[in-house]
Amino acid sequence: MASRREVYFVFMNYDPEYERLKSNRTKKGTQELDLYLCKKHDELLENTLEPGSYNKTMSLVIVDGFAVEMTDHQANLLRSAKDVRVVEKNQELA
Repeated sequence: MASRREVYFVFMNYDPEYERLKSNRTKKGTQELDLYLCKKHDELLENTLEPGSYNKTMSLVIVDGFAVEMTDHQANLLRSAKDVRVVEKNQELA
């Protein structure tokens, strides 16, 4: 029984390294923050979900979060991950 994948937004708990990097407004600081978050978000997904069963669509630098296409079951797995604050399904507005 394969569940349908939908887009979810995942927001992370407070991270002092994220806050430190975010405060560096230089071009180099922005690049370091982008790389840090991309790696952090990818590692969370790789350590929590089955490889190839999801699709991360973007990292959200302004809030330390990311968007990912996954199933309801996978969303529940991420909700219980240590560094995750909230997982919300994307709501389409009519």
